[in-house]
Amino acid sequence: MVAEQIEDIKGLTSKLFLGENFDAFLVREVQIVTYNSFTIDGHIRKSFYTKEELEEHPLEDFSTWKRLRPICFSLIKGKKLPSSFHIEFQLAQKGVEKFLMQNSSSLTLENVNGLYLQIRYEEGSLSYVTGCSLNLFTLDKGLEYAWDEAVQKFIRGL
Repeated sequence: MVAEQIEDIKGLTSKLFLGENFDAFLVREVQIVTYNSFTIDGHIRKSFYTKEELEEHPLEDFSTWKRLRPICFSLIKGKKLPSSFHIEFQLAQKGVEKFLMQNSSSLTLENVNGLYLQIRYEEGSLSYVTGCSLNLFTLDKGLEYAWDEAVQKFIRGL
């Protein structure tokens, strides 16, 4: 787990809410505080879709940031900054699978609950925290360290 402050608040929030950099991430939860407090549960309600729609476009358990980004942007845009926001991202299964292959991990897709990235803005400060959840106990922290490094590189490259 890595926690870091982000110095270029305007630059990162612009890429977060206006760019496509985070679009492939799944969204577990969003909390935005402006004139009200807004919370979005990213779980997809599959019962909303017809059987045909689900067969045509298989869905993950969570919505993508690409789908929720315009809604979230509409909540924060304006002349005033939001009081705070918190976004909890999760790497999609295909991304986890690819990440495991690229990092020569001995872990399998079934071993990984999730690879997470939380972005938080509050009291004029922007930060992020990484996380790795496994379905098994292991002393090997290789996947966690690789994820931390990959996120740091991703954020710095924005």
